[in-house]
Amino acid sequence: MDRRQALRLMSGLSLAAVTNYGCNKKEPMTSTSTSGRSSAKMPVIFAAHGAPMLLEDTIWVSEFASWAANLPKPKSILTVSAHWEQRPAALGATQTVPLIYDFYGFPKHFYETKYPAPGAPALAMRVRELFRERTIPIADEPERGLDHGAYIPLVAMYPGADIPVLQLSLPGLDPSSLFEMGQVLAPLREEGVLVFGSGFLTHNMQYAFRRGIPDWAREFDDWAANALTQFDVDALKDFRARAPAAKLAHPTWEHYAPVLVAAGAAGPDRPSTTFPISGWWMDSAFTKRSVQFG
Repeated sequence: MDRRQALRLMSGLSLAAVTNYGCNKKEPMTSTSTSGRSSAKMPVIFAAHGAPMLLEDTIWVSEFASWAANLPKPKSILTVSAHWEQRPAALGATQTVPLIYDFYGFPKHFYETKYPAPGAPALAMRVRELFRERTIPIADEPERGLDHGAYIPLVAMYPGADIPVLQLSLPGLDPSSLFEMGQVLAPLREEGVLVFGSGFLTHNMQYAFRRGIPDWAREFDDWAANALTQFDVDALKDFRARAPAAKLAHPTWEHYAPVLVAAGAAGPDRPSTTFPISGWWMDSAFTKRSVQFG
């Protein structure tokens, strides 16, 4: 079963409610506020972003909403999604542009979801500055909107769409480079920015519609929880060799990659690690485990 077939089948599992957040809202103006230091250091988060029908899962949405309510309100959000990989790292639109509905075969209402968050041009300038300081190349994709890995959890967490959002691509799938990119972004925590990785800690589409949680998924989820709690950076980066059932948990590992960016942004000292959301999606091999550093 390929990804497109799996996503088409997923659409048949959605709940009956239709959730079109923000459809009737007037799109806000682009934010032009400058980046300044915040009185509180922001945490760094990684979320299991689900699929379009997450927004019809009332329990999962309420878990995201509760998580957001317990976080300091960000001045802006920098999101790194499993669904955008581009070399060199690239910044998406800095003004409000249409979302990217990067999924296929779903009912019409899934393509009507809106999330007109303000753009974040000042944050984009700050990210470019941080990259230049480390002589790391960075590009711009000014027409690229938020993909579903970015906007779905944000709709659940910040449905008012009133916080400026900027998306940054994954610069390939080299573990050390991903962790280093997170380290480059770490100063943003002092400036009121929520660095937000979005992916899945288990992601095997071949098991998307098999009821029951397989042993390999539990083993990988347990390993990941321990490595994250211990902040074992070497293990997290070398997960393909060290984690049980790594190839089953991630036949391709772009959905794991954002957790390495988040871990890099959380350092250099061992941060406190909590799991605001855990459990399993639809009694399947997909863990809902989400992570908060700090």
